[in-house]
Amino acid sequence: MNTNRHNALLVPAPATAGHGLVQTAVSRSNPLPHRRSRVILSALIAGAGLLTGGIAAAQDYPAKTITIVVPFSAGGGVDNIARLLAEQLRTTLKQTIVIDNKPGASGMLGAQAVVKAAPDGYTLLLGSAGETAINPFVYKGRMQYAPEKDLAPITLVTRVPNVLVANPSLPVKNVEELIAYAKKNPGKLSYATSGVGNPQHLNGELFASLAGIQMNHIPYKGSAGQLVDVAGGNVDLSFVSMAGATPFIKGGRLKALAVTSAKRASFAPDIPTIAEYKPMAAYNLDNWFGLFAPAKTPADVQQKLNAAVTQALRDPALAKKLNDQGGEPAPMTIDQFRAFIKAESVQYGRIVEAAKITPEN
Repeated sequence: MNTNRHNALLVPAPATAGHGLVQTAVSRSNPLPHRRSRVILSALIAGAGLLTGGIAAAQDYPAKTITIVVPFSAGGGVDNIARLLAEQLRTTLKQTIVIDNKPGASGMLGAQAVVKAAPDGYTLLLGSAGETAINPFVYKGRMQYAPEKDLAPITLVTRVPNVLVANPSLPVKNVEELIAYAKKNPGKLSYATSGVGNPQHLNGELFASLAGIQMNHIPYKGSAGQLVDVAGGNVDLSFVSMAGATPFIKGGRLKALAVTSAKRASFAPDIPTIAEYKPMAAYNLDNWFGLFAPAKTPADVQQKLNAAVTQALRDPALAKKLNDQGGEPAPMTIDQFRAFIKAESVQYGRIVEAAKITPEN
């Protein structure tokens, strides 16, 4: 009888899915295979431990406070949406959610902070179209992160159509009359936005391009100043969020000509779209806000976040609050959101290139 069999060492191998422990015989008479087997066994056990730990982490998520970084100042449109979403997610995820405002560099400082955060799902970004899809075309090599590579899209949260408003004294009542007026008065019209290279600026450039007119862009730092100047007659027009414009419209200090979305906004059904004027039928450019995580965040955690936000956005009370902020709830799957960003980026890139938009203009 071969004594090597009687001297075999029985060691437990790591369990595989659907199986219990498996015993492996290692011969003591040949030390090299013995050492090799122990190395392989150790690697398998370590790998199984990592896998089990990863699954456990995803199942336990969230186990601590989640921070949503807002790359703009408190009190603005993005901040308001973030706080409404966080309030609902506290119930959905049963965890504390805090908002961390990190304004600066057209939203890029806040986005970069999330890019550098641990990819564990506890630091998220509520980003707008600017710092996640437009800025790569405007700032190009100046950016210190690449949104497509460094951020994981979780879901679109809300689409925010801008509204084209005019000073009441401007002798136009609609888009058709505005274009006709601009053609009779070339270079006379001016429009205000909240900054260079943001969705409002692109709204104006796309409008001028499709209409075949010239308008002078007047950038401001924030919406308050731009609306006051349009209401006061210092600037003719503005592309601005509905939330910011509504008090001025209701007070008669501004008149609404059209919204920038392809369809009329559910919260402002009486305001036509720019695209309803047939020569401008191709016009469709919203701002939007979406949730992002650092790249390499575990896929299971991303999916759990996507499901939680989708559930939160189905709440009628939250939908009403988002409408009051000028937003339309628009949850998507992760793949849908990724494809959406890609398609939006193509349009943004074309507008930026055609208008030769740089940080300086």
